[in-house]
Amino acid sequence: MKNENLNLVERIQAPTPKWFKTLRAIGLALAAIGGAIVAAPVALPAGLVSVAGYLGLAGGVITAVSQTAVSTEEEPVKPASPAETK
Repeated sequence: MKNENLNLVERIQAPTPKWFKTLRAIGLALAAIGGAIVAAPVALPAGLVSVAGYLGLAGGVITAVSQTAVSTEEEPVKPASPAETK
């Protein structure tokens, strides 16, 4: 699969490498934790709410970047055998 000219939709739908799947899950968890703290129905210190907002933002960015990573499953180039070079 040649990955040089993929548009955004094709890139998001393409296979994602294992490392970026893990990173995407971590980003989703960070965003969920940050969102839960920001939306808490109790009064929390302003500093904690501010940090939670940044945590949610960072989680969203990590998730978006990880989702657009594309696995390159190209066949490795085999060296030519001596019989093929003659």
